Amino acid sequence: MRRVASLLILSLLAASGGPAVAGQTACWFENGAVIVPAAIGGMAGDYVLDLSAPRTLLHETAAQRGGYAETALTLPVDVAGQRVEAAPVAVRDLDYRGVGFFSPIIGVIGADILDRYVLTLDFAPCRLGLERPTTPPGGATVDQAGALRVIMVGGVPTVFAAASDGRKGVSGPFALDTASGGGVRARGAADGPRQKPAGTLRALSLDGTLRQNLPAVIAGDLPDGVVGALGVEVLSAYRLRLDPQTLGLWLTPKEKGPGVSAEP
Repeated sequence: MRRVASLLILSLLAASGGPAVAGQTACWFENGAVIVPAAIGGMAGDYVLDLSAPRTLLHETAAQRGGYAETALTLPVDVAGQRVEAAPVAVRDLDYRGVGFFSPIIGVIGADILDRYVLTLDFAPCRLGLERPTTPPGGATVDQAGALRVIMVGGVPTVFAAASDGRKGVSGPFALDTASGGGVRARGAADGPRQKPAGTLRALSLDGTLRQNLPAVIAGDLPDGVVGALGVEVLSAYRLRLDPQTLGLWLTPKEKGPGVSAEP
């Protein structure tokens, strides 16, 4: 049923030229991850939205159904009313990413697509917005009084945070993991499901706020130089606005937790 809803949403976005839907789409939460309707090479369905993934991925079974045998493709990518005409797409076996999901996961929309836009993500109800930036790449950085400074590490946006398990602590660049069921994700097996609990983190400091006793997961590779990743349980406390061109992340506190919306 969710797959049908995804196809309907994509059809509506493609058919409408009005400004109300341009650059926006409804999203929803499943298995702790943000899911969006999208299409790669015309293959429409449910895609994981993952700001902590450097590359956009297509499940090998979907690629085979589409007639592709290669593992490195260049295809159009459609998401949230925006289109990248020729994007690099890696074909992978994504069965491990689909553990615990009701609907088949066709692929992953990664940072290499999302960093082309100013991204807004609301969690209650869930809605993704993508706007073309007005500042050219390499333009002025943001005033740090109004936003967290973003540092691109290994192709993914990161912000400074500090974490402790009560015995030792780490600090440095943390990725924004919109596909993790925990509050914080540590580096783990590349094919490990991100929804499997792995204990409790004693404390996390982000943007001057201290959070305690957060659920943690240990799964998935992270780019070299990235300390860890902030999961949906932390990010859903805010409305996110990420501008990779000016290297700024605005976190607007939200009173409500994650919401579910299946309609645009």
